[in-house]
Amino acid sequence: MKKSLKDATPQEIILWLLRKRRRLRITGASMQPLLQPGDEILLDINAYNKSAPQIGDIIVAFHPYLPHFPIVKRIVSIEKDGSFFLQGDNTLESTDSRSYGAIKLDQILGKVTSRFG
Repeated sequence: MKKSLKDATPQEIILWLLRKRRRLRITGASMQPLLQPGDEILLDINAYNKSAPQIGDIIVAFHPYLPHFPIVKRIVSIEKDGSFFLQGDNTLESTDSRSYGAIKLDQILGKVTSRFG
């Protein structure tokens, strides 16, 4: 499982300026040490229009019980029904699929492409 995230390239920044990427600030510790509170990430909201999410992808999803609350997690497995089991890299600080179960594709907002700034 890939445990790194590239810094935003000039191409990623241009895509953000063209509104092809969204910018999001990390608020919790669930993805430490990869992502720290205050880090900003770029998110591709169209990443899964043509290809399916893969194990190891870092994604932003809507929390199953708080539908307007975005969460950043890693896909650690894909269930037989096509749902996705998510987990934070910092398992001691993460509320994830171990608490709320696997999520469906329509709960995924997009794929994290890079760290911004």
